Amino acid sequence: MSSATITEFICHLLSATANASLYGVSHPQVARLSEQAFANIETVLQSRPEITLMVVENELVIDGQPHTVSLFINRFTQILKSRGIGILKLYKGITKSEVDGLIGGLAKQLEDTAQLMTSSDHVRLGKVNVNRSGMSAESAHNGSHSEKLSLPDMPRKELSQFMEIYTTLKNKHKLQINGVTEVVTGFINVFREEGKPLLAMAALRDADEYTFTHSTNVCILNLAQSMAIGINGQLLNDIGVAAMLHDIGKLFIPEEILTKTGKLTDEEFIIMKQHPVKGARHLLETPAVPRLAVITAYEHHMKFNLSGYPRVAAGWEQNLCSHMTMISDFFDALRTRRPYREPVPLAEITDMLHSMVGTDLHPALTRNFLRIIAGLEESAL
Repeated sequence: MSSATITEFICHLLSATANASLYGVSHPQVARLSEQAFANIETVLQSRPEITLMVVENELVIDGQPHTVSLFINRFTQILKSRGIGILKLYKGITKSEVDGLIGGLAKQLEDTAQLMTSSDHVRLGKVNVNRSGMSAESAHNGSHSEKLSLPDMPRKELSQFMEIYTTLKNKHKLQINGVTEVVTGFINVFREEGKPLLAMAALRDADEYTFTHSTNVCILNLAQSMAIGINGQLLNDIGVAAMLHDIGKLFIPEEILTKTGKLTDEEFIIMKQHPVKGARHLLETPAVPRLAVITAYEHHMKFNLSGYPRVAAGWEQNLCSHMTMISDFFDALRTRRPYREPVPLAEITDMLHSMVGTDLHPALTRNFLRIIAGLEESAL
């Protein structure tokens, strides 16, 4: 997707909406701007089946990537919020009349928004509904799983499958991305039926293999975060795959460093800090791996204020999935029993998360995460 083209689309859509509010939808200026917006979105959708614009608090997120802040982007975000729109999905095949309808709807006054929340074939409008189970009211078909599994059975079944994938890779064979995708699809299907994704982690508490358990838990937590803010479809699957593979670079770190129970030396920590780059490079060279997984593997230790690693230039914009993964990674690392310590109490982890908002962790996503786990029994986590 051309970032410039989607920005132009938003700019023309916003200008058309403003003119329609002032002069009516039939004004020649509105028609001209609508034509330009339609041309922009057609160009964007030539190379992809859909595009998702989502409002996360006061931030506009496009296909999982926070958009650069500007006056007109802020204005567009506020218009969506005032109309009760948390998600705007545009699909390949969109027509000029559908763009006209979107402009007309956005131009309506707030009291008329009941008429606005009507989707068409290629324009879907929705709200972001956050709830403790992490489920969104919006649903989408993400493929079928050949085996009907219940929530208690699912974690160990998928963990076993994922361990086989990791073992194959560690033995110098190529990563089979289809296997990882099946694991994620299975989780999503079961979570939609059960409505309690976080409870899946309870079945993994006594598993011996921390690396595999941790990756599976981070996947579950990422899916819960994503579903809570209305993400679905292919992006939801890609976020799950990215979570499962975020630590794959550790397979290229010496075993004695990974399993060391004491504090790492400075030299060992330098080696450990190479795993995001090593993981991203490996995934980049693996066919059919989602680009999002490469980005997340590279960015998941950067921190919100970029004080983590690897070091990047000032102004670097991290992907939304990377921010989610850092939150999930931190949470699960503390709540999981390790050879050198017991699990940290949930209340203590919650306090730590609050203290890291805006520095280590993304503010809006951390608040979303805290809402998801609020009130859950610690025994379920």
